Amino acid sequence: MPNSIRTTSKTTTLAAKQTTFAIGDVVLCPSLSMQPFTLSADPYGKRDDLTIDYDGSYHYYDAHGYFVSFKDTETNRHQTSLFHNTPVNRQAVATLYGNAIPAPSRPLKTIDITEAGEREAVLMSSLKLSDIACDIQGAATILEDLGDVLSMIYRKKVSPSTAQSLARLAHDSSTTWSELLFAQLDALNKPLSQSGFGKVEA
Repeated sequence: MPNSIRTTSKTTTLAAKQTTFAIGDVVLCPSLSMQPFTLSADPYGKRDDLTIDYDGSYHYYDAHGYFVSFKDTETNRHQTSLFHNTPVNRQAVATLYGNAIPAPSRPLKTIDITEAGEREAVLMSSLKLSDIACDIQGAATILEDLGDVLSMIYRKKVSPSTAQSLARLAHDSSTTWSELLFAQLDALNKPLSQSGFGKVEA
């Protein structure tokens, strides 16, 4: 486990060296799955945290294995979520968490919005659907803002230097949001590629 315990005849002490994690490390994260994960950098390039891609969503951790919420820049947890993928840790995790994720205590609630005549559907978690809806809302807001900026420039409501600054900001925003939407498209294309429709090409 992250902190090894060393027992002597007189006392029990924690090893001085604290376990750390880095990009490329293969780790166990039993709160997500019993399968090992490989840590990567933030795919959006905006955070310094380590990332796990699981079930179409990104989960962030600091260098000591503490979970960091997507809304925060640092952890507020008091216990590590990651363990190096070693035989000892695998055995310990299996002992503590079991060899499989326990079945939900209640049936999975499904919301069926299919229409009569449809022969195929994709089951998606509400969390993932909410992520997609938030990104669409953010992109739509940016498009509205870009329209306002272009209108002001076209009608010469701003000075040339201000127009240049606005254009630069508009370019950066549109690039960022296009990358976010393409990432969501990649996530949606995974189930679509197995469907009768096939994936959507960018």
